[in-house]
Amino acid sequence: MEYEIIVKSLGLIGMYYVIFFIIGTLKSNNSIVDIGWGLGFVIVAWYSLILSNNYSISNLILNLLVTIWGLRLFTHILRRNGKKEDFRYAKWREEWGSSVVIRAFFQVYLLQGLFMFIVVSPVIILNASQNNNFTIITILGVLIWIKGFYFESVGDYQLAQFKKNTQNKGKVLDTGLWRYSRHPNYFGEAAMWWGIGMAVFGSCGNWLAFIGPLTITYMLLFVSGVPMLEKSFENRPGYKEYKEVTSIFFPLPPKKSKGL
Repeated sequence: MEYEIIVKSLGLIGMYYVIFFIIGTLKSNNSIVDIGWGLGFVIVAWYSLILSNNYSISNLILNLLVTIWGLRLFTHILRRNGKKEDFRYAKWREEWGSSVVIRAFFQVYLLQGLFMFIVVSPVIILNASQNNNFTIITILGVLIWIKGFYFESVGDYQLAQFKKNTQNKGKVLDTGLWRYSRHPNYFGEAAMWWGIGMAVFGSCGNWLAFIGPLTITYMLLFVSGVPMLEKSFENRPGYKEYKEVTSIFFPLPPKKSKGL
């Protein structure tokens, strides 16, 4: 039964991204894939829970946490993404030329689907498990998730408010949570998944619960998160000085400027 739920969840993710691939291809906008990221987690989490028919306290709480995270991220990206294709995907479209459709299918949509499956796997494992307990470790994981949610949601809000002010165009946001981390929202996302991983481990004792947090942290730090933004900001006035005093990821008190 456990493996059946896992396989069916993987199949659902595949179908989900095929739909987004069709829409993105018709609209010539592959950045639509980002809109589907958060929502997909919600759908897969509840799908696996319904298949298991195991509505334990741990299962319900963890699925609720994924739902809060996923729906907030979905609405945030939906509001942020305009009709114009994001610069990352536009660059790939130019580089891939006539092979953009087939490469986008495998390197954008299916690849993101694979990452989604790996990251959400702790929740699928928990839902598929029939022997779950609500423990102290589960509670600790939930508390870590709450801290992560604060950093991601507040960080995104502060950035959105900063961008709304036209006088800030070309400037660097270095106040609020951004005073302690150059990417507080990414730190928050990683923290949430570490919280979920710990809560799942505390509930069912499966060490595979930490595959998701490890994967999302690696992606954010070394693949599609921090590196891309750091590169895009490197020539912005004041960013070099900001880098010298501000932690790249984990929130820390600002360092003293070398100029002082």
